[in-house]
Amino acid sequence: MDKASTSRTNKSGDTGVCDHPPATPTGPGDSDSGTPGHQFEQPKEASDKQGGLGSQDDPDPREDSSPAAKRRKRNTKAKKNKKRKVDEVEVQKMKLLVSSLSEEQLNRYEMYGRSAFRREAVKRVIQRASGTTVSQKVVIAMSGLAKVFVGEVVEEALDVCQRWRETPPLQPKHLREAVRRLSSKGQIPVTKPKKVSFF
Repeated sequence: MDKASTSRTNKSGDTGVCDHPPATPTGPGDSDSGTPGHQFEQPKEASDKQGGLGSQDDPDPREDSSPAAKRRKRNTKAKKNKKRKVDEVEVQKMKLLVSSLSEEQLNRYEMYGRSAFRREAVKRVIQRASGTTVSQKVVIAMSGLAKVFVGEVVEEALDVCQRWRETPPLQPKHLREAVRRLSSKGQIPVTKPKKVSFF
C-alpha cells in the first residue's frame, strides 16, 4: 500500500490525484520542495470542507462565486439602479408639469386621478357583451382603458367647446361632436361592421 501511494507522488511530494480545486499562486517564494517558485495556498472553500468547518445547511459557496451567478447579480443591481434613476427622472418631470399647471388644470388633473369606473359595473358589461366570465385582471385592464377613452373624449369635447367660443361645462352637443371627430380620425373603433357588396 505504501508503494502504491509513493508511486503516485511526484518530485515535489504532491500526489497526482486531487479531490479539491487546484491551488492558487500567491506570489514568489519557496515551495515545500525547496526550489524557488510560487507558494501555493489552498482556496478557503476547499480548506473549510477538508477541515470540517462548513455545515451542511450552508449553501455551496462555489455556486455563489460562479461567473454566471455574479453576472446575474450584477445585472439585477444594474436594473434596480436604472429603474431608480428612471423613477427619479419621472418624478422630477411630473413635479415640473404639475407646477406649470393653472388652478383649473390642476383641479381637473386631480379629479382625473381620483376618478375610476366601478369594477363590478365594468365586469357586468364585459360579461354581458362576451357571454363568458372574466378574471379580475381583465376587469382592471378594461376599466383603465375605459378611463383613458373617456379622457380623450372629454379632452376633444373641451377643444370643441373652445372652438365654438362657448364656456364649460360641457354639454351633450360638445360630446357628440367630439365623438364624431374622433371617429373621423379613426380613433374610435367601428361598432357596426360596414356592409360590403361584391356586385
